Amino acid sequence: MKENPSGALQPAGRTTRADDASLSRRRGLMLALATLGFAVNFWAWALLSPLGPRFKEVLHLSSFQQALLVAVPVVVGSLGRIPVGALTDRFGGRVMFPLVSAVTVLPVLYLGLAGHSSLAALLVGGFFLGIGGTAFAVGVPFVTAWFPPERRGLAIGVFGAGMGGTAISALTTVKLVTAHGTSAPFLITAAVLVAYALVAAAVLRDAPGRSVPTEPFVRRLAVTLRLGVTWQAAALYAVAFGGYVAFSVYLPTYLKSAYGLAQADAANRMAGFVLFAVLMRPVGGWLSDRFGPRPVLAAALAVVTLGALAQAGTPALAPLGTIAFLTMAAALGAGSGATFALVARLAPADRVGSVTGVVGAAGGLGGFLPPLVMGSVYGHYGSYALGLVLLAVVAAAALMFTVATVRRVGVSARADTAHQG
Repeated sequence: MKENPSGALQPAGRTTRADDASLSRRRGLMLALATLGFAVNFWAWALLSPLGPRFKEVLHLSSFQQALLVAVPVVVGSLGRIPVGALTDRFGGRVMFPLVSAVTVLPVLYLGLAGHSSLAALLVGGFFLGIGGTAFAVGVPFVTAWFPPERRGLAIGVFGAGMGGTAISALTTVKLVTAHGTSAPFLITAAVLVAYALVAAAVLRDAPGRSVPTEPFVRRLAVTLRLGVTWQAAALYAVAFGGYVAFSVYLPTYLKSAYGLAQADAANRMAGFVLFAVLMRPVGGWLSDRFGPRPVLAAALAVVTLGALAQAGTPALAPLGTIAFLTMAAALGAGSGATFALVARLAPADRVGSVTGVVGAAGGLGGFLPPLVMGSVYGHYGSYALGLVLLAVVAAAALMFTVATVRRVGVSARADTAHQG
């Protein structure tokens, strides 16, 4: 017997074309709502980044203080993915998506109404704004449960395109502040979060037959940390998604300092970087479904290495600098998609959320350190060259790790899964 999309039992092997079409439509709807939720929460998560240069001028911040301001939501959103991923394994995305969205409304309103008058207030608001970044750990297990293994790479890649919420922030935040005051983008984002939370609570449904763990959180986390795929994917995601996060939060500052661009122009170019990375994330998942995650990751990391080395010399923005940044954006997006194609293939079904939490935390933390390093390097040397050379070195090391380790760890992860199943 098997469960059809309506929940009724029918003999195995006797699905109808109407059943298949209904299930396909439900999968598409759930994927669309999850992607929308990811984008809306990431929009909120990235609100402080485009305003970093403005706060630096108004509050007389140092380069390090400005970098810290945009990095705090990143680290909180990253570490928060570990418990949120585990909670999603237990309670499902139907509960967790509306909950995370509703809770994120509070720091957004605080920052918009009262929390932008001092560095301390911004850091407090930014700390709790990090909750929006945990939405990623809700969506991956939710989407994975809805799709068969051979389609998960593309599905997770499409969901991952929700990271384009940072582009919404980049394109609108500065313009709204200029036209309507500092509170405007925060109030609008809060309203969108409330609307999404209500829709998600009414419409989202967890996949039929979803695996629900029964062990306590600490035990589940301990088992998750023993899986080979957890640490292998975490290391790669720290470079791929961490690089994307670092650029998306620090690129406006970099472009303004290195090339003298106006704040709005720098924010628009950052949005272009983000959109290119977003478009390539589903491509990375699709290519991983066809060829496997390993070659996709290797190619992406090679491109990042070359792009970072080219940009280290601060070439003219047109055309070489633009080409370097856009090729790195494409590679980081595809590499991020490929990493979670690996997770979707190899993580045990009842631990996808827990694995996603750890891997997602590594990715976010990978984006926490580079802005601080770049701010410190520029403050000391007046140049970003050393920071970009360090990125190239890290990407090259990750490339060697991929070539030498991914296949071996993949086999180990399959063995772990079979042993537990």
